[in-house]
Amino acid sequence: MHHWYLSGIDHTPFEGLFDLSDLQLRKIGAVRRHATEEFGFPCRISLEDAPIGQELLLLPYEHHPVRSPYRASGPIFVRRGVRRRTLGAGEVPEYVARRLISVRAYDAASLMVAAAVCDGNTVADQLDELFADLQVSYVHLHNARQGCYSCQAQRVEHRACLPCCGSCSRWGEPPSTG
Repeated sequence: MHHWYLSGIDHTPFEGLFDLSDLQLRKIGAVRRHATEEFGFPCRISLEDAPIGQELLLLPYEHHPVRSPYRASGPIFVRRGVRRRTLGAGEVPEYVARRLISVRAYDAASLMVAAAVCDGNTVADQLDELFADLQVSYVHLHNARQGCYSCQAQRVEHRACLPCCGSCSRWGEPPSTG
């Protein structure tokens, strides 16, 4: 049994950005793009590559907003009109499986405790191994070739929508990264 799940980023901060002019986007360090090929425009919200012709924004994003030396940001693509995708336990989307992936495991203090580079089709095995270590709180996946943030893996017991006893202090809260 897998003890982790992958999730995209929250879509709400990006919804209004698609209505900005190209000049307004440039002022915030963003650019509008349209997918020109089926592989190469990975949306961090839907965890899917954008279909050819679909509008995306390429923009800076703080994917690890923590108080630790590992605070980090980088460029990401987001698609218009998609909602945050959260996958089932152990599910790896094609978006990840067909890329070379860097996995970075963090503890509860948001300090990196392990890292590896693997083929996307072996990510599930790598995550199983990382989450076997109880000090690992969450794992970030990055597209290894470009170095861009891809998505986050979280322990299943921290899943906000997972019904538990109902009295858990974390029940109903979004997973946190620090």
